[in-house]
Amino acid sequence: MIKRDEYLRKIIAYKDKELIKIITGMRRSGKSFLLNRIYYNYLINLGVKQNHIIKVNLESHTFKTLRNENKLYDYIVSNIHDDKKYYVFIDEIQLIDNFEDVLNGLINDYNLDLYITGSNSKLLSTEINTKLRGRGIEIKIFPLSFKEFYSYYGGDKESVFKEYVRYGGLPYLTQLNNEEEKIEYLKMINETIAYRDIIERFNIRNIGLFDSLINLIYSQIGSVVSPNKITNTLKSNNYKTINHETVSNYLKYLSDGFLFYKVNRYDIKGKEYLKTLYKYYAVDIGLRNQKMNFNQMEIGHTLENIVYFELLRRGYLVNVGKNENKEIDFVVKHNKTISYIQIASTIENPDTLKREINSLKGLDDGYEKVIITMDKTIFNHLDNGYKVINIFDFLLE
Repeated sequence: MIKRDEYLRKIIAYKDKELIKIITGMRRSGKSFLLNRIYYNYLINLGVKQNHIIKVNLESHTFKTLRNENKLYDYIVSNIHDDKKYYVFIDEIQLIDNFEDVLNGLINDYNLDLYITGSNSKLLSTEINTKLRGRGIEIKIFPLSFKEFYSYYGGDKESVFKEYVRYGGLPYLTQLNNEEEKIEYLKMINETIAYRDIIERFNIRNIGLFDSLINLIYSQIGSVVSPNKITNTLKSNNYKTINHETVSNYLKYLSDGFLFYKVNRYDIKGKEYLKTLYKYYAVDIGLRNQKMNFNQMEIGHTLENIVYFELLRRGYLVNVGKNENKEIDFVVKHNKTISYIQIASTIENPDTLKREINSLKGLDDGYEKVIITMDKTIFNHLDNGYKVINIFDFLLE
């Protein structure tokens, strides 16, 4: 079993606090397993009695009848028999309309520690947090990091990394033994997220157009895009009636379903966010590869995608940087500390090294400047104090 200790520590930090723990992330990223197996076992080992842990999975057929605010409330209350603390786990809470009223009622009326999971960023909207009266705290769950993935397999790092880069980090993949099973699983998850979580939920009628948009974004991970540029590309592919508003809505739906993460661009010299152009990264590189039929597996953008989500896992605020007319892959903020990060598969070629360094020139603010690469070298510093980090040293910390 992959323990996912970092996430467990985050949940434990909020245990018994008067906050609703909102565990978010894409479908099959491990939210339910973390809550219902790992954290559940932690509570049992602490001495919490089983009948003081109430679990409801609203996606399960067993609990289908509870997809109603009043029925869910009544079910949970019916399982409370004393004044001692009860721990309540509710999976996929977004399947209930007005779920905020249920949560507020439960936490007001009973001695509960409340945990919910969801696969849609609707849970994080300002409106919902207002309805929860500021009681919600988010814990983001991502597919397996390479460190978690490698902890399961062990052995040669490079061969395990090739597996990770090809099939991604969805936890269940570790239970599948051959390529055909892995590809079919990734296909199933892609279709489930696209159709059940997005197309049906938002009543999208032009499925062909929506699918083409997904393919286009997958093909351009790490590239600067905008709704206008995407609209023009789709029009050139015979979707003549597509417009900017539809593309903007579709992009929002894809982000709401946690399939893609939108990254803003930040003008370092102007000290402002740019409003027109940004990047998207795929939450799982394996899902991207399957949708692209394992073509376009360009290592540079793949590394960029993997590093981006590793930075998010570590709690950093991540933007794409604009340094005058040059681009910096990531401007990373943590508290008051900033780092500038460039990603390159190799910098052994002098022209490549020059290009990566040029993007960082002129930034004389004293902040750390890093190039992450797959190169193996005993030298980890360049001129001007620039640091070089091997991708394995970075991902395995």
